[in-house]
Amino acid sequence: MIEFRAVTKRFEDGTIAVDELDLTVEAGTITVFVGPSGCGKTTSLRMVNRMIDPTSGTILVDGKDVLTVDPPTLRRGIGYVIQQAGLFPHRTVLDNVATVPLLSGWDRSKARTRAAELLEIVGLDPAFGKRYPAQLSGGQQQRVGVARALAADPPVLLMDEPFSAVDPVVREDLQNELLRLQAELDKTIVFVTHDIDEALKLGERVAVFQTGGHLAQYAKPTELLSAPANDFVASFVGRDRGYRTLTFLHAEVPVHPVTTAKLGERITVTDWTLVVDDANRPKGWLSDVDGEVEVSEQRLISGGSLYDGSTLRSALDAALSSPSALGVVVDDRGAVTGVVKADDVIKALAKARAAGEVPK
Repeated sequence: MIEFRAVTKRFEDGTIAVDELDLTVEAGTITVFVGPSGCGKTTSLRMVNRMIDPTSGTILVDGKDVLTVDPPTLRRGIGYVIQQAGLFPHRTVLDNVATVPLLSGWDRSKARTRAAELLEIVGLDPAFGKRYPAQLSGGQQQRVGVARALAADPPVLLMDEPFSAVDPVVREDLQNELLRLQAELDKTIVFVTHDIDEALKLGERVAVFQTGGHLAQYAKPTELLSAPANDFVASFVGRDRGYRTLTFLHAEVPVHPVTTAKLGERITVTDWTLVVDDANRPKGWLSDVDGEVEVSEQRLISGGSLYDGSTLRSALDAALSSPSALGVVVDDRGAVTGVVKADDVIKALAKARAAGEVPK
């Protein structure tokens, strides 16, 4: 558990970065600090491991005042992941990950064995251990950064905008990887971001900071969306917060059959036809055309996002992003099982509201 008790940080020029912060991060949860630039979220994070010391107030980690602990000792017990990984360029990936265990007194063999295990845990082939950071992609470097932070098995993990420097596809993969890791490792994680969608996806509780270092609201994602504390929170969460609420709703949506074809076949297209590969994975759509045609790559129309049976938001997004207005449903192998329609998602939402399942 991490506790902020009336914590204030005032810099020498008089700027108040954090103003009387009272907040408790429960053990074994992901708490996200979110807000615009200059709102104090990163300063609050860095006071936990004494990269910055508070001007007044108390920060407790597992009941112990951080100011009573020697900073290097404190930091060896707290994992820290920053933007662009912050890896040592002159060390191999394996030695980067082994850094903290070695500083903690582990022998080199044990530290390197632990590092190799962690590379697999974060989804990297152990062969990457021989490479240097410059030989890795941005997403791979961030995975190494997470592995390094976990190397000494710290109970607390601080993450300062760790995924903001990678492209959207890699970012989503890293977010999913973090959620998977947390389900296995059960760490106490404080995660800083300026992206409200990332905050709502990752956070079990979300702290919204506003300019001047004030905590505007600290709540579960569903509460932020349904009952923002003030105009600032409502504006920051966004006008489409009703749509975002669908992220937290799981409901049965009818799955309809769909006409499929494969590349190289000659077919008569009378309606939207989904083209699949030999493993029944979607490749794209054929629109209504006159007469018989040969199915080719050149005729395909991009199919939009896919629905994996998770949330109403992903179902609606799949239907709305599809050129056919039919959201493609796939199983855990990526194979097509049918399609969903936007109208059915709206009906499922209405049913959830009637049943009182929509967050209040």
